[in-house]
Amino acid sequence: MEHYREFAVGLAREAGLFLKERLNDKHVIDYKGEINIVTEADRMSEALITEKIHQKYPHHDILTEESEGIDNGSELRWIIDPLDGTTNYAHGYPVFCVSIALERNGVVCLGVICNPMLNEMFVALKGKGAFLNDERVSVSKTVDISKSLLATGFPYDIRDNENNNLRYFSGMARNAQAIRRAGSAALDMAYVAMGRFDGFWELKLMPWDTAAGSLLISEAGGVITDLFGGTFRLDSPHVLATNGKIHRDMIHILKEIDAASP
Repeated sequence: MEHYREFAVGLAREAGLFLKERLNDKHVIDYKGEINIVTEADRMSEALITEKIHQKYPHHDILTEESEGIDNGSELRWIIDPLDGTTNYAHGYPVFCVSIALERNGVVCLGVICNPMLNEMFVALKGKGAFLNDERVSVSKTVDISKSLLATGFPYDIRDNENNNLRYFSGMARNAQAIRRAGSAALDMAYVAMGRFDGFWELKLMPWDTAAGSLLISEAGGVITDLFGGTFRLDSPHVLATNGKIHRDMIHILKEIDAASP
């Protein structure tokens, strides 16, 4: 697995540098929905990553955000978000990342998240711990939710669907010290793993949003479930991840909000 780690780190670093150098360019923006966008940088980063994987590991499967990917029936599958934080990126807001995970027989065994603007490389190997720039990291020790710093995000159908996280945000804001909405779920999860955030929840995520981050959190000593404490899977659209110490409190608050909704 070590050679996969070195390959993925190099690939994430290369794609991250590519994106960083082009952050302030004028971007070509296409719309996948009313506010769900994709830029030429997403596609170019994805092409860079997938072509190099295919060259080195031609029989591996690939799941990625902006294209159909590759399904060879391999036990190994790469799960890629070539640019998480596209809306930020399109506006020149320097909060985004590259996320690359490797799954073996349905189990994520390697996760890499590169934040090129801060030169941060988050890496986790299953059973080997979580690291930031080769230094081992762990989740925070916060036990009181009223002193916690949380992170979340909102789905792209926020204008059209009432299941848009606004009620959860409102309720959680009354219980936490503060909440941040930075615009990159993968980066939020990496920050839970290294203790910057105490907890994170979000609705309607995809496997490329959560694959690498979920392993980072688990390997850093955190807990990840679905929104109400059920088993987390990559096809779980609603995610709750914490340092473990405030997990029950967050589940309780989310359930209370849900029960009070009409």
